Amino acid sequence: MKTHDFYFDLPESLIAQTPIEPRDHSRLLYLNRSENTTQDLHFYDIEHLLEPGDLLVVNNSRVLPARLYGVKEDTGASMELLLLEQKENMVWETLVKPGKRAKVGSRFVFGDGLLLGEIIEVKDDGNRLIRFSCEGSFYQVLDQIGQMPLPPYIKAKLEDKERYQTVYSKELGSAAAPTAGLHFTTELMDRLKAKGVQFAEVTLHVGLGTFRPVKAEEITDHHMHSEHYFLSEETAQKILETKAAGHRVIAVGTTSCRTLESVATFHHEIKACEGFTDIFIYPGYEFKVLDGLITNFHLPESTLIMLVSAFAGYDRVMEAYRHAVEEQYRFFSFGDAMLIL
Repeated sequence: MKTHDFYFDLPESLIAQTPIEPRDHSRLLYLNRSENTTQDLHFYDIEHLLEPGDLLVVNNSRVLPARLYGVKEDTGASMELLLLEQKENMVWETLVKPGKRAKVGSRFVFGDGLLLGEIIEVKDDGNRLIRFSCEGSFYQVLDQIGQMPLPPYIKAKLEDKERYQTVYSKELGSAAAPTAGLHFTTELMDRLKAKGVQFAEVTLHVGLGTFRPVKAEEITDHHMHSEHYFLSEETAQKILETKAAGHRVIAVGTTSCRTLESVATFHHEIKACEGFTDIFIYPGYEFKVLDGLITNFHLPESTLIMLVSAFAGYDRVMEAYRHAVEEQYRFFSFGDAMLIL
């Protein structure tokens, strides 16, 4: 298939700039695969679509306030830095803007001296390795001076940093939020549990590669970025028991989906494990675990819309996206959701 097959015309006005309050009042497009129907609802209606025994698998990764603003130590020139991946204790791979002056040996000051950084390597792709130093905990300083790494299409200022975190986030390490989970409130989760819906957690730390456009003409020529995942013994057992009982395993988000399908692909079974995955799911892929998917509306020509098309069917998904545009659903990170069963 061609990358352009996944293009759709999206008015800029439909790109959500701020989150809906309360979280579960966002809209929900319910896509029923067996009946080939769609229904316009709200996210809180998910309570009536899920059944006792269903298992929702959520990604508990927590977003780092990974965007830092500082100055070059010798010139005072302003610069912006984005933490991408931790390499050692205080060494991170970063994206630095402007990059021309960011050479090996360059030193930067953040938060009026609360955090210092020095470039120790310039990688082939232009990313920089920076060794940081600070008094006390690096993560406490980061929480104090760092900003949320909102995607570039969100121009509005985020008033509350917690709105770019899921209510169940706990494992710090993502460069972007697993956004399908942003629609859940603790109250909605409590109501679902009372109904007999179960929850299980996985961890996949989302990298910025999530937002990289597919530049290859043929989708099979695209190479995915690698992300770290963890699946616990408790979650593995819940999945196996759910399947054995004939109930549904539903991934909350493409990151949870990629974690489950990676484990089943690499190990030929669901088991407790951790590692790195660069799995690329596109039409033709045979799902090994998933029975349902909760997801947001994704960018045209992105690997995420390709994954959703693999699960629900290309024609069905592209038609659903056309419907969402016509009905003025809100798109991307702070946008509305789809439930596919």
